Parts: sequence; C-alpha cells; structure tokens
Amino acid sequence: MGKGRVEAFTDGVVAIIITIMVLDLKVPEGEDFSALLPQWPIFLCYVLSFVNVGIYWNNLHNMFHTVQRVDGGVLWANLHLLFWLSLMPVTTAFMGENHFATVPVAVYGFDLAMCATAYSILVIALHRLHGPDTAFAKAIGRDRKGRISLAVYVAAVGLTFLDRWIGVALYVAVALVWLVPDTRFARVIEK
Repeated sequence: MGKGRVEAFTDGVVAIIITIMVLDLKVPEGEDFSALLPQWPIFLCYVLSFVNVGIYWNNLHNMFHTVQRVDGGVLWANLHLLFWLSLMPVTTAFMGENHFATVPVAVYGFDLAMCATAYSILVIALHRLHGPDTAFAKAIGRDRKGRISLAVYVAAVGLTFLDRWIGVALYVAVALVWLVPDTRFARVIEK
C-alpha cells in the first residue's frame, strides 16, 4: 500500500503530542522575572522533549521519503513508535513537576529508550519490506547512531540511580548528537 496515509497520520499524532506537552506549561503568577523561577524545570523538560519529538518527526519524514510503500508490519511498527512518543507528555510532566527527581528522570529515560527501540523496529520493518539494494537501505546503513543512542539511553536509566544529573546529561547529549542534521537520507535522495 502507499505511504501517504501513514505519513499523514504520523504528522497528526506528532502535532497532538507537541500540543499536549505545551499545555502543561502554566502561565507564571506574577509579573517579574522571579515569577519564572518556579517554572524552569518544567520549561527545560518541555524543551528537551520538544527537541526529541522533533528529531523523531524529522527522521520519520526522511525515512518515509526514501521508501515507496508500507505494509502491515510497517504500520504496526510505526504505531509502536507513536505509542511510546505519545507517552512523552506524561513522562515530561512527571520529570518537570518533580524537579528532576531520580525516579521521574529514570522513567523519562525509559520512555526515551522505548522510543529508540521502537524506531529500530520500524527501521527493520522498512528494510525487510524494501530490501538491501534500495535508497532506504543505503541511507540507513548500519544505523550506528541509532544503536549507540539506544545503548546510551539504557545506560543513562541505570546511571540515574547513581546521580540523576548523569541521566539528564546523557539524554541531552543524545539529543544534541541528533540535532546535527542527518545527511544520510539527503545524500541518497540527491543521487
């Protein structure tokens, strides 16, 4: 089947996820800068989650641009990823409202790890459907960046129980690595 509906559905779900996250930002009570101080953990969590959801949306857009079709396995794999992404507003609020407490930071990291796992499953499903000699397969390569990110998330969840800021730092580091534009797909599309 064509890929248009899965792309449109994914775009809609991502837009809703971002909308739900922004609704957790409350208007500060007061009119000076000190009124903003109690909101900083919630705002920082929102920024990190917005970046993460944006990275997944960007990567999904690039991936689907290089494929011709989808099947039931790809649809379920994409839904699996959207499920974990849809929990991002909850885990974001949990971490922000609790000022980066250990358990909420670990739960947030678990969600990130599950998003990365689901993304890897989607990559496998698309690779299986399209084969090794396609633009998608050439662009994704061995997906080292994806595999390393998943390993870092898993390690970060455990390290959070030693020091919560290690976990937060690793989540930020992975996001920063992915913020650098991924040229794998652009190079293949241009050829």
